[in-house]
Amino acid sequence: MVSSEYERRIAARFATFDQDGNGYIDREDFNVAAKALLTEFGTAARSDKGQALYLGAEAFWQGMAGIADRDGDQRITQDEFVGGAVKRLRDNPERFAEIARPFLHAALAVADPDGDGAATVEDTARVLRILGVPQEVARSAATAIDTDGDGRIGENEIVTALARYFTVPE
Repeated sequence: MVSSEYERRIAARFATFDQDGNGYIDREDFNVAAKALLTEFGTAARSDKGQALYLGAEAFWQGMAGIADRDGDQRITQDEFVGGAVKRLRDNPERFAEIARPFLHAALAVADPDGDGAATVEDTARVLRILGVPQEVARSAATAIDTDGDGRIGENEIVTALARYFTVPE
């Protein structure tokens, strides 16, 4: 049962992970997200970047399942997602960052056109859009993630922003 404001916010974020909209999060949702990112940026799945993204997606899934899949059925319902966030992540953004970092690192590499370790705000908005953020929100969100205002988004900025989005009540 979703009762607090924090729980309502986390429940709304469930859809970001439920890529196929079937009502639960599973390994396939992470694979769908990885494939969509590779397609968006024209990166081959069998390339080093493509393989790193799939490995990162698997690590993210395993971490998420470890936190939230209470019944062990390899699917996370919305209630399990909210419960996992409330019990294990709410006051521990570092834990979320730990499980998300491999995927975010690999996604950033895919979106980083010159290989300097940072993506442009525009490319970050493309990543957000592919991951389910509405287009009209993606650009402003990407701009907000660029905390130093240099027009580039590095790994620490994206990991911190995503951890805050999913763990800290706003």
